[in-house]
Amino acid sequence: MNTTDPIADYLTRVRNAIRARHKRVDIPASRMKRALTEILIDQKFVTSYTEVKDLKQGILRLTLKYTDGVSAISGLKRVSTPGLRVYVPADQLPRILNGLGIAVISTSKGMMTNKDARLQKIGGEVLCHIW
Repeated sequence: MNTTDPIADYLTRVRNAIRARHKRVDIPASRMKRALTEILIDQKFVTSYTEVKDLKQGILRLTLKYTDGVSAISGLKRVSTPGLRVYVPADQLPRILNGLGIAVISTSKGMMTNKDARLQKIGGEVLCHIW
């Protein structure tokens, strides 16, 4: 299926899986989604992922993280959309829940969190907020 906004599709699949209390979720693979998954693992929002080969583009199988029945991810929000791109300079990078959440930034040096981008003093496109 061809989607207009693959990042919004990724976030929606994760959000729906969390609400349904699924242990894992399957997402069509791409480089951008792989990078976003690596960030979620580094920030301990997701336990792990495996890549399942198929005849098309492949599938990312994410294992969601729960503690005492409560998901590590309490909220996901898409910021920059195909119809309205949101770019920020390094000195205006957003803070999510006073540092408890992350903003995923697409920069010229790859995808990273708002904290990493602030340390490297580079801005970029704000893809999403996760808390």
